[in-house]
Amino acid sequence: MAKFDRICLVVLDSAGVGEMPDAAAWGDAGADTLGNVFRKRKVNVPNMESLGLGNIRPLEGVPSVERPIGSFGKCTLASNGKDTTTGHWEMAGIVLEKAFPTFPEGFPPRVIDRFITETGVPGVLGNVPASGTEIIKELGEEHVRSGKPIVYTSADSVFQIAAHEEVVPVGRLYEMCETARRILDGEDRVGRVIARPFVGETADTFKRTENRHDYAVPPPEQNLLPLLKNAGLDVVCIGKIASIYDSMGVTEDLVAKNNDQTIDQTINALNAENKGLIFSNLVDFDMLFGHRRDPEGYAAALEHFDGRLPEMFAAMKDGDLLIITADHGNDPTFPGSDHTREYVPLLVYGKKAAPGVNLGTRGSLADIGQTIAENFGLELPAGESFLQEI
Repeated sequence: MAKFDRICLVVLDSAGVGEMPDAAAWGDAGADTLGNVFRKRKVNVPNMESLGLGNIRPLEGVPSVERPIGSFGKCTLASNGKDTTTGHWEMAGIVLEKAFPTFPEGFPPRVIDRFITETGVPGVLGNVPASGTEIIKELGEEHVRSGKPIVYTSADSVFQIAAHEEVVPVGRLYEMCETARRILDGEDRVGRVIARPFVGETADTFKRTENRHDYAVPPPEQNLLPLLKNAGLDVVCIGKIASIYDSMGVTEDLVAKNNDQTIDQTINALNAENKGLIFSNLVDFDMLFGHRRDPEGYAAALEHFDGRLPEMFAAMKDGDLLIITADHGNDPTFPGSDHTREYVPLLVYGKKAAPGVNLGTRGSLADIGQTIAENFGLELPAGESFLQEI
């Protein structure tokens, strides 16, 4: 019999808690996402403090508490990588020995030339790492004049195509992405191809639309989501979670475009009648504040999430368990715009869960997936469960 009826896994995208021992090899020596955000100014997060955030490690302005209502620890990213797909896959029990490729100099001719030929486009613009909002401001008007799609990447393993909806209809853009997904294989097999349509009249008014669509590499079948689904359990995914797993094992996909919508949908899912996993990602920490190196925005987003935690607590039933973690770091005080190789926090709370347990430094994010699997009488190929500790 399951110890918990439902487990709600919330990912604060990029909220690392300090460099891992191999951070220097990734160019990330000294990276400390939450540590440096909390050093910048006083960040008021009383609810996460009560769960034991300050018990994980010293954080300026966030004291450890004698009797936290939750359990606490941190997880190692055991996989070879520091991107969205790698971190989320590891949570589901997939530990990658080989990192997904990234293209900090843009994509090579073997990719771009074939993309142009097979899609029939007159050429491409960009082909550089860039912020999605900045590159459409910079190249959007030229795209409208020329009809050439804007291709760009980021610190993640992604191939992104931006196009104006009146120049390249959304259906045509999706076809281009499907072609790119087929081309990007072998040594070029990026984690995701992403359609980024936009509208507007000029550089100052261009705005991305909600017709974004992700084409992810399908994960190995032996992972947490299909394991739960095949056992007759619900797998409710919120925000970008379903796309990260190529919809594998997803029983319900709830749309959310930002942190606030994600919190709303998580509360909706907690209030619904379901049994199994509720899995959500708060993307703004990474997308808006980590990559854009905005520590003040990051701090405000942490305060906003913390301010809404009581709503999530109130929606939880007696048999629910809440797990809060992250997928990698993205220190907004660090040079560049890349993710950072860091440990991630682990906060666990439930009305039937033991409070105040120090879960220590976990060997892998897969420990989260293994804990969820064990709760429902299942087993993953990687990770060590902490179910019996809580």
